[in-house]
Amino acid sequence: MNSTAAQFVTTRRIGVYEPIHQISTWGENFKSNGNLNTSSSLILEDTKLDNQSEDASHGTMGPSNQYDQEASKPADKVLRRLAQNREAARKSRLRKKAYVQQLETSRLRLIQLEQEVERARHQGLLLAGGLDASHLGFSGTVNSGITAFEMEYGHWVEEQNKQIGDLRTALNAHISDVELGMLVENGLEHYTKFFRMKGSAASADVFYVMSGMWKTSAERFFSWIGGFRPSDLLKVLRPQLDPMTEQQVMEVYNLQQSCQQAEDALSQGMDKLQQTLADAVADGRLIEDSYLHPPHMASAMEKLESLVGFVMQADHLRQEALQQMDRILTVRQAARGLLALGEYFQRLRALSSLWATRPREPA
Repeated sequence: MNSTAAQFVTTRRIGVYEPIHQISTWGENFKSNGNLNTSSSLILEDTKLDNQSEDASHGTMGPSNQYDQEASKPADKVLRRLAQNREAARKSRLRKKAYVQQLETSRLRLIQLEQEVERARHQGLLLAGGLDASHLGFSGTVNSGITAFEMEYGHWVEEQNKQIGDLRTALNAHISDVELGMLVENGLEHYTKFFRMKGSAASADVFYVMSGMWKTSAERFFSWIGGFRPSDLLKVLRPQLDPMTEQQVMEVYNLQQSCQQAEDALSQGMDKLQQTLADAVADGRLIEDSYLHPPHMASAMEKLESLVGFVMQADHLRQEALQQMDRILTVRQAARGLLALGEYFQRLRALSSLWATRPREPA
């Protein structure tokens, strides 16, 4: 995290990011507490088995004891479990294949729609009868990157709802830690996929991502740099994780404090970027009532390019918080945490629907 933050806050064009150097201090403090591996990457760990060795220190059954229990099961139960795992893996591959095919179909349809809109725009059809492209939800052209993100995000939410149901069922069924760990890995990988999708969308249109228009109204109310505040989510999850050991309580507390420090640093950098951008626009002058003076326009564009970096850094902080919670918690605690996180966003989306359909007083 330190190297990433330090690289991000270094700018070659404007002096906007000085407050973000606090992230380096955040990383060092967190490292001294033994809670953040600064060499950790954005890629999830290959397996959950390493975490189970930590579970032994939290008073849970170690992997070797668990495997002994598995070995002691009747042979038919083991074979049945293996067959169930193979069937689940086969269904997962089929779902992924169907999803990829659906994306390809959507991509081809999107290209076709773009061509049709472009032809209509050139023929002046969008302006017929005083109706311009903005009334149809376009700014004159279709941003294919944003359109693709909206479709992918819709599929992502559907898959997340399915994973929430699987986690709930698994926890109620008291399945083994090995199987539960696989569900946790899938859940974390699903969030990693979301951050990759959002990074591509930010490169296509950072204002769209920052505005949160792809989320429901209640989710936008809690939005911070295009997403949730990691420290706030830790507050939401904390009551769902009990009982925790004293060591776990301390590590979660340190993680929450570290996230708050990093959030404050990024927020200060955002405020400074907004001010310098406002100054750059204010210093420009109009030419022929339509264009800013080129030097000022170039300066403003350079500052806007930095906004994508803020979104990427905020998402990295969110992902790092999820990974650190996975490291601190036992398998079952991590499963309960992912379930609580998913249900939290489900309730926000439900709240948005209730608000949109609420009875209104007649005018």
